[in-house]
Amino acid sequence: MQYRNLGRTGLKVSAFCLGTMQWDWTADEATSFQIMDAFVDAGGNFLDTADIYSKWLDGHVGGESEEVIGRWIAARKNRNDVVIATKVRGAMGDGPNDEGLSRRHILDAAEASLRRLQTDYIDLYQTHWFDAATPIDETMSALDTLVRQGKVRYVGCSNYPAWRLVQSLWASDRHQLVRYDSIQPHYNLVHRREFEQDLAEIVTEYNIGVIPYSPLAGGFLTGKYDRENVPNSARAQGVRQRYFNEAGWRTLDAVRLVAKQTDSSPAVVSLAWLLAQSFMTAPIIGANNVEQLQQSLDAVDLQLTPEQKDMLSEASAWRRDEG
Repeated sequence: MQYRNLGRTGLKVSAFCLGTMQWDWTADEATSFQIMDAFVDAGGNFLDTADIYSKWLDGHVGGESEEVIGRWIAARKNRNDVVIATKVRGAMGDGPNDEGLSRRHILDAAEASLRRLQTDYIDLYQTHWFDAATPIDETMSALDTLVRQGKVRYVGCSNYPAWRLVQSLWASDRHQLVRYDSIQPHYNLVHRREFEQDLAEIVTEYNIGVIPYSPLAGGFLTGKYDRENVPNSARAQGVRQRYFNEAGWRTLDAVRLVAKQTDSSPAVVSLAWLLAQSFMTAPIIGANNVEQLQQSLDAVDLQLTPEQKDMLSEASAWRRDEG
């Protein structure tokens, strides 16, 4: 496993971050434990969750993923060996102050996450998406309080537009508050424009770690779809609406060609391209079983040639006439 600094910080995280949204959802607790064990055995140390995982399921109230991680940490007694990242923003109750990025909700939500995770500190506390109803100064001040209390080590954000990220950096500088040292964007070979058009320059200039989610585009970049064969699942239909276009197929054709050249898989090639980006910290990979995890981890050992990287970048480059 490779390790990289989280942005400008001295914190070392594995080149892949294990996403845990599926814990107690598509992966039961026993399977979740197996996947986390395999990840750590492979040298991984970076786990990502959120307080709202998986509140959308019937009978769930949110925090289920955090609770599974908490029980795993307690059973393995490995808290100091892992870097735990979680998020705050979503509704965790029915009250008007049970969501958002106000000082009240952030401080309350952090305490609840600490209890569920069975730990006294969170390595990376992230704002899940921005809150237009709360001044950015208030949000950054609340995060600063948690860092000063020792309950949070570093802070990051997710799904922030460029203007809000810059606004947060200004607020931190102006008021001498903790600043965001990482961002979670939606970024992969077939979804580049949103990040590259504005955010890429900012993260490079300010040395902000990049932890992209959906690195395999909902399975599209695994190569399991083709132009004629589309499963009937809701997930597959979502992939079809977003990626079944000329740009998507052009990119997938290039990925398949490189996979053939390297005797690997489209998923491994797609992840290896992400790892090769100069601003990249750790793509978030998910798995419902150990086999899926190990297939993704193979990307750490694949070194694409300059020609292969250029081929993939050119095939996937966004074009204004394609939207």
